[in-house]
Amino acid sequence: MANIASARKRARQAEKNRQHNMALRSRFRTAVKKVLKAVQAGDKDAAREALKAAEPVIDTTATKGLIHRNKAARHKSRLNARVKAL
Repeated sequence: MANIASARKRARQAEKNRQHNMALRSRFRTAVKKVLKAVQAGDKDAAREALKAAEPVIDTTATKGLIHRNKAARHKSRLNARVKAL
């Protein structure tokens, strides 16, 4: 445990940031899974809607630095290709 006040504060901030990052990462994964689930079900309209909802979540995750921008682009591209293939 940290002894210096600034180190204690830094530990509190790190924990708070970790919780926030976990929530954002969870939103990202859930959005991607919803698209994949709709694609597997073969429901084209639901897949399009899920993709439309997932794209801003993916962009936000990349903007905040949780994932690399190339990874975000790759996810969007692959999800889009799967939806188009339906």
